[in-house]
Amino acid sequence: MSTIADLAPVRRRAEQKAWNWYDWANSAFYTTVLTVLFGPLMITVAGRAAGCGDDADDTCKKAVDVLGLHLAAGSLPSYLTSFATILSAFILPIVGALVDRSARKKWHMAWFAFAGSFFAALLFFLNGDHWQLGAVSVVIASVLGGCSLVSYYAIMVDISEEWERDAVSARGWAWGYLGGGLLLVVNLVLVQGHDTFGLGKEMAVRISLLSAAVWWAAFTLIPLTRLRNHPATSVVPETGGLMRRSFGQLWATLKDLRNYPMTLTFLLAYLFYNDGIQTVIYSASIYGSKQLHFGQSVLIAAILLIQFVAFGGALLFARIARTHGAYKCLVWGTVAWMVIVLAAMFLPNKQIVPFLAIGVAIALVMGGTQALSRSFFSLFIPKGREGEYFALYNACERGTSWFGTLLFGLVFQLSGSYRPAIVSLVIFFVLGLIFLLRLDPVRGIKEAGNTAPAVV
Repeated sequence: MSTIADLAPVRRRAEQKAWNWYDWANSAFYTTVLTVLFGPLMITVAGRAAGCGDDADDTCKKAVDVLGLHLAAGSLPSYLTSFATILSAFILPIVGALVDRSARKKWHMAWFAFAGSFFAALLFFLNGDHWQLGAVSVVIASVLGGCSLVSYYAIMVDISEEWERDAVSARGWAWGYLGGGLLLVVNLVLVQGHDTFGLGKEMAVRISLLSAAVWWAAFTLIPLTRLRNHPATSVVPETGGLMRRSFGQLWATLKDLRNYPMTLTFLLAYLFYNDGIQTVIYSASIYGSKQLHFGQSVLIAAILLIQFVAFGGALLFARIARTHGAYKCLVWGTVAWMVIVLAAMFLPNKQIVPFLAIGVAIALVMGGTQALSRSFFSLFIPKGREGEYFALYNACERGTSWFGTLLFGLVFQLSGSYRPAIVSLVIFFVLGLIFLLRLDPVRGIKEAGNTAPAVV
């Protein structure tokens, strides 16, 4: 008697490998553009328009006019990021509902990516004192990037079983850190050695911004061509008119969360500890330069070190989760974040080794907690609602870090030192841990109608 082998795991594995490439593709935008190069260039260009001169930095207080508002040139990148975040909070749930009803998730992901990369490419024209096009472009690119991630996260559920999602998510995050890090190395070499290449510094930065857009679009072609479209499942019927289905979607999702108390509990935990993570990432360079008095070369080395060590951190946490479960990894990862920010307070000035050691610790825990948070949350989503709920998750992921930066800034203003400012961030990890400890993961997975892995 002949038997037919079950090829489903082989097909899933092939799609998972293709899926990884979108993390590789879009991370270039978030590392090269949003994290490192866009902010300083925008401040310089807007500073010229405001009258701060060619050497404008984040201390430039002169204002530019934005839709009738007078905003300091030195703060403009932060305002643009905040506006993109607020806008995303209203748009992403609408996109999520659309994704849930679609059998063409990979095309939604790709078209949002291509549109986002187009607007990211327009940042090449951020020069002279013409900052307006760059301001509009970075907001639209950021929102479109978030829209593409809603589809991308939802696809993970289509191509993986519950028990394998920790490893799938971790490999995606790892590829993202690696891809974003590799392009960042190339771009930093170009920017730091611009004279060697016969370029002005601003032109080198503009070329780097363009390279991130091209990278994003080009590598999106791999998952687009290799992923399969999967039919929508357990689709929730549409009710009401266009306004009800569109602008009421966020409110409807939030109300629906009451039916899944463990899902809500995890989202609250994630909101707080992710806020802490994002603020640590944001404040690391400020703390290193202003408090510990390191030069730019050391800070660049630390950024690259974190990027590449986080690659290993994501894979390491996935291996640990295989034996001990994602839940315990997230609990102990949150505790590790508390230890890190407490240790950072006591770092000595101008001592490179302790500073880089903290950087390694940040990278290991960051890679692991971010990767496992995504896969763990997928277990708490009702079937057929992945896009809708991942839209909410994405809004928490990229949209709450202003709480942490606000506290960081207030504590610095009151104390005059960045040491108490950095340690104040421990409150976010404490709050996140409190909600994690209130979580019953098995109950939450069953309430959502999913199958709990052997080890949660």
